[in-house]
Amino acid sequence: MAPASVLVLLFLAILSPFPNVSAVGVNYGTLGNNLPSPRKVAQLLQSTLIDKVKIYDTNPEIIGAFSNTGIDLIVAVENYHVANISSDTSAADEWFTNRVMPFIPATSIVAIAVGNEYLTTDPDHLKPNALFQAMQNLHSVLVQRGLDRKIKVTTPHSMAVLASSFPPSASTFATTLMPVMTSIVGFLADTGSPFMVNAYPYFAYRDNPGMVDLEYALLGNASGVRDPKGYEYSNMLDAQVDAVRSAIIALGFGNRTVEMTISESGWPSKGESGDKAATPDNAKTYNSRLIERAQSNKGTPMSPKKNVEIFVFALFNENKKEGGVSERNFGMFNGDGI
Repeated sequence: MAPASVLVLLFLAILSPFPNVSAVGVNYGTLGNNLPSPRKVAQLLQSTLIDKVKIYDTNPEIIGAFSNTGIDLIVAVENYHVANISSDTSAADEWFTNRVMPFIPATSIVAIAVGNEYLTTDPDHLKPNALFQAMQNLHSVLVQRGLDRKIKVTTPHSMAVLASSFPPSASTFATTLMPVMTSIVGFLADTGSPFMVNAYPYFAYRDNPGMVDLEYALLGNASGVRDPKGYEYSNMLDAQVDAVRSAIIALGFGNRTVEMTISESGWPSKGESGDKAATPDNAKTYNSRLIERAQSNKGTPMSPKKNVEIFVFALFNENKKEGGVSERNFGMFNGDGI
């Protein structure tokens, strides 16, 4: 792992404000015992290009820290709360009243992410329809309060909701998820909310280094990969986004606007023994190119005029996160390096 000071200087340089460029979103996780206070985090981000922050709960200290900062916040319903909120609108109203309403309008809360990769986290025990019902109930609460135009309701998916992701033009959602995905995509189209996907070329390369070109995964393959329908991809991330677009179109939503948001993407600086992909150099390359991609206002080969909003994963290394070494080392900053 590169020294904390090196990482700080690197990413502050990348994220320093420049005129005439788009801002960047970032994921702010808190599963660490060496993280700076939320107030210090908010102060840091005010001096960067980051204008949106996505968190994984409704931590009141974090939400309060971002009041009057000019930074938009996306808050979340944890997976274990989804079933309760899906039961009826009164449960959703209670959640919103207690968790979100006290901070409005001082904190600019622009979206509620209902769950995180809910449909693929524990498919044997979770109820897919509960996710859609929870989204509906929260939206109804926002409508009643006149906040539905300011605050959107959505949910981040993993790429595992797809039956396959290549070729992008032929991708569809997994057969078992077709009914709930049809309901969710229809809801997003009706409410003007984005479809969120967590997309990680790192995992595709790590698991198949002999089949995936490293530069293609690192967003920089000049030779390109061609789709049978003629689309040419210079990086895997664009191909993953278009695979989701194709799956949405396959549901029958080709004529309705559903914006795409990459709700998570990043590259770890350290991994398990034998993981040659997770290095500081690769993390620097990927995240630099990802931020440049976010600022470019460019679409994808399938939809070149539709800009894709991007949230980098993640703000900090999280030393208490489960899932192995790589999961704890996606941060642009060491927790104790600010």
